[in-house]
Amino acid sequence: MIKLGKFNTMRVVRLVDFGAYLGDPDDEKSAEILLPARYMPEDLRPGDTIDVFVYRDNENRPIATTDEPYATVGEFAYMQVNQVNDIGAFLDWGLVKELLVPFSEQKAKMRPGGIYLVYVYLDDATQRIVASAKIEKFLGNVFPEYKIGQRVRALVYQHTDIGYKAIVDNLHQGLLYENELFRPVELEETVEAYVKRVRPDGKIDLTLSSSTRDRVDEISDRIIEYLRKPDASAVSDHLSPEEIRKLFGCSKKDFKKAVGMLYRSHAVSIGSEDKLIRLSGDAL
Repeated sequence: MIKLGKFNTMRVVRLVDFGAYLGDPDDEKSAEILLPARYMPEDLRPGDTIDVFVYRDNENRPIATTDEPYATVGEFAYMQVNQVNDIGAFLDWGLVKELLVPFSEQKAKMRPGGIYLVYVYLDDATQRIVASAKIEKFLGNVFPEYKIGQRVRALVYQHTDIGYKAIVDNLHQGLLYENELFRPVELEETVEAYVKRVRPDGKIDLTLSSSTRDRVDEISDRIIEYLRKPDASAVSDHLSPEEIRKLFGCSKKDFKKAVGMLYRSHAVSIGSEDKLIRLSGDAL
């Protein structure tokens, strides 16, 4: 069955001057869909299979392309508004045809040139692919079934007092805690993250490290690298959480774990009086 708004593997039924007609390789009686000539590989022949994205053209006919949209049906993405008319806003989504966000699906009135986070979906009434900026109603509709430590993809979309909200695998709401980040993250960035906890409300606590040990190892490396700098300022256990975050991009709790591990491995020494952390002979 051919899925609108998705990539499909299709079979070349016949070639014409203006393109190739494609069919469902599992259903010989399926309706044929045009792949315009500008998207055809030069060596395409009848009977070949090809991966194409299927959507509807301006006359509401299914059509195929080898171009890749910024998001397919069921996905979130940031897109720029090309134009606004009395129907809604039209987004650049990587295809010749623009993607409509009806006024009813806009949080606030969209402006030409503005970049917005939207969800791409298939409208049941019109069978057209459209987008919505009301992203919350498409999140958290199924309870996440993840194991602790499972790897996920997270789209960062909002900064809060405690961290960054993220969309997990295009389905769930997640949170990266700022005091646990070992590197900066940016809004609109898609990151590889790991499940730290699934809360009873279905929201997910995330981390950028696959385990606490991995995170501590990374912080330890940064501490050693910093202490090797000729102009490094003094480092001690008395640094404030803000100073630690600025220098090493981590929480004070993780900093102390990393220093303890380095001390036990004789990579650093800690002054008995000044409590300064210095490289030992093993790490110089």
